[in-house]
Amino acid sequence: MKRVVILTGSELRHEFFRKYIALSEEIDVINSYCEGQEKSLRNITEQNAAADDIRLKHLSAREQSEKDFYELFTETASDNSNPIYLPKGDINKPEYADAIINSNPDLLISYGCSIIKEPLLSAFEGRFINVHLGLSPYYRGSGTNYWPLVNGEPEFVGATFMYIDAGIDTGEIIHQIRANFSLGDTPSQVGNRLIVEMSRVFQKIIINFDKLEKMEQLPVPPDEKVCMKKHYTDESVISLYRNFENGLIEKYLNEKEERCNKAPIIKNPALVGK
Repeated sequence: MKRVVILTGSELRHEFFRKYIALSEEIDVINSYCEGQEKSLRNITEQNAAADDIRLKHLSAREQSEKDFYELFTETASDNSNPIYLPKGDINKPEYADAIINSNPDLLISYGCSIIKEPLLSAFEGRFINVHLGLSPYYRGSGTNYWPLVNGEPEFVGATFMYIDAGIDTGEIIHQIRANFSLGDTPSQVGNRLIVEMSRVFQKIIINFDKLEKMEQLPVPPDEKVCMKKHYTDESVISLYRNFENGLIEKYLNEKEERCNKAPIIKNPALVGK
């Protein structure tokens, strides 16, 4: 059995993630440190947007989709994740960092938490796995499954499991998955379906950690994109929904093989077929 500590957020998708991971009989979640939503994209957007701003409408649609995907599970599933709630950004404070180190987990895993600093980085080197919702090194930073859809590049929507380091989504990649699309999808449905699959795969990574192979890394592309919350504009949301209205998904499904061949991802043999 693998003993783990989870570092995550407190939105519905994060609650789903930690509860799902902790349901495995092969994983013992010592604690889940759940940071607050003080610096969430919604809170940042609300500070400088009118109530009917299209950016807020998109975020409301995303929240409703999260309820559709996760709420029944989070309301009824047993919670074996032992959550501890703390303000956003406090995970690096000595009181929490020391408690995590002293609990002596086999693995430290993170999804949706603040940027991690010392001493946690050094204490769990080679045992600290993060999931980046996006495909590195093609898209790094914030909203990295949003911008590929704005840019008309669904082949870059996915999740990257990596050993964490001091950079922004620059750690050694363990495994990657690509999003599944269906005709009629909304952007939020694509994202939430991916999070469900990401959670399944992360559970397998924890269970099979000792079997993971060291993978040859992808070269950094010349057009690597680093995305930031400040880039989230009305114009980008309009482009996102216009792309979906103009048949982005159908076009991608018709060209999927060709597009994906031009954007290779890393697949760890220890996880393929599991």
